[in-house]
Amino acid sequence: MPIIEIYDTTLRDGAQGEGISFSAKDKVKIALKLDGLGFHYIEGGWPGSNPKDMAFFELIKNHRLNNARITAFGSTRRPGVTADRDENLQQIIKAGVPVATLFGKTWDFHVQHALQTTLEENLLMIKESVAYLKEQGMEVIYDAEHFFDGCMVNREYAMATLQAAQEGGATRIVLCDTNGGRLPNEIYQMVAAVAGAINVPLGIHCHNDGELAVANSLLAVQAGAIQVQGTINGYGERCGNANLCSVIPNLAIKCGLESIPDQNLKEITELSRFVSEVANMHPLSNQPYVGGSAFAHKGGVHVSALLKNPRTYEHIEPEMVGNRRRVLVSELSGVSNLLYKSKELELGLGLEKEENRKLLEELKELENRGYQFEGAEGSFELRLRKAFHGYQEPFSLENLKILIEMRDGTVYSEAIIKMSVGDRVVHTAAEGNGPVNALDNALRKALDESYPQIAGMQLADYKVRVLEGTDGTGALVRVLVETGDGHCTWGTVGVSTNIIEASWQALVDSIAYGLLRLETKEEEDPEKITGVFRGKC
Repeated sequence: MPIIEIYDTTLRDGAQGEGISFSAKDKVKIALKLDGLGFHYIEGGWPGSNPKDMAFFELIKNHRLNNARITAFGSTRRPGVTADRDENLQQIIKAGVPVATLFGKTWDFHVQHALQTTLEENLLMIKESVAYLKEQGMEVIYDAEHFFDGCMVNREYAMATLQAAQEGGATRIVLCDTNGGRLPNEIYQMVAAVAGAINVPLGIHCHNDGELAVANSLLAVQAGAIQVQGTINGYGERCGNANLCSVIPNLAIKCGLESIPDQNLKEITELSRFVSEVANMHPLSNQPYVGGSAFAHKGGVHVSALLKNPRTYEHIEPEMVGNRRRVLVSELSGVSNLLYKSKELELGLGLEKEENRKLLEELKELENRGYQFEGAEGSFELRLRKAFHGYQEPFSLENLKILIEMRDGTVYSEAIIKMSVGDRVVHTAAEGNGPVNALDNALRKALDESYPQIAGMQLADYKVRVLEGTDGTGALVRVLVETGDGHCTWGTVGVSTNIIEASWQALVDSIAYGLLRLETKEEEDPEKITGVFRGKC
């Protein structure tokens, strides 16, 4: 079997996803990352459609790529216009890249109603456009838009469009499930049929409107395709494209086929999170292979089996794709979850100890009262260390007062705080743009002299959830705080009928845990920092 080519279209098709916008420099960063992992083609955009895409093509020329070929995307010539006079084709040439990817109409319905031209003219448009760019010295990949839908309606014409691309000199013909609605068996049958009728190597381009883009891409490979087009994290228009973060591991681990070099497979998780960060999109925790929950275990029965052999509930080793195993503690947990976390944190708890079961029951009771430790492993570890490791918080509250005043239609908040910090008592105050912000500022101000390190800890996220809406404004609320230091993030939780008290609990845990992390980092090898940090660094 040949190496399966990975064609990334994150920078073009992925950027068409709702809420995603890359700058030209963002595109360069992603392109260099993809090249470093051994991707074969990187589609940079549609030159002429917007200044940003052309700026990317200019910027990327300043970088030497070791593996990937940059491609420019565009359509076949317009009806009634010769290829050498078509502005779209001229813009592709101006991009100065070695590869052009042209899309053309395969479905007779689109030819007649979208292009509003004849079927014969469309065949000439495909053949002449491909041939013209070949004459300019470019490699030309032909994307057969709506191929599968067109083939279902008019197989003879759909095949004729592929023949036209072949006659024009296309180096790859890519069959596109543009509407994302075809089933795996349909994809397999049609790709296999084309593979027996066309001499040009085939590719596959699937959208995910039926939640089948990855499956359809894999079936296409089994039917004879040697190139898979997709995007990182499945970004793309409507429901997205085939997710290359799933396609690549499936090809390597499940199908035994090489795409990117095997040694780079362990970089896939980091790549997924890098692109999420650049796209300013929150990573999907339940994403296969690379998501934070992909190897997370919650049920006590599962964790008990994992302690004996991870293969009992994991289809691969997480490290193969650069991910890690996580064990969650909740009301569904058993003692095994506690023991696993103890081992991860090197606390040395034993199954035979009755206090372990007692702590587990206490944690379950806390969850019953509204606490949630799945997204607040910082708070969980602090409780575990307090119970079994003699941990004591480096500060404690003596007194707290919140003042809220409205003057001239503006609300002013001030927090006055008295705390014991080591052998000192600190009494201070701070203002904020709200009571929680004032509270956070006062806490940091009180600790600043003793722990200047907290200046590097910043609030990354703050969420409030009402747990019992029927109680109105007196309802129980849960506050989840995410804090980061530029390298790692950690979550902490507080629960109360008073949002200020719940926020205080979460804020105190966030600072205490950040200080614990720094202390641990100083005492141990950085690779042995507690599990929660390994997962979010």
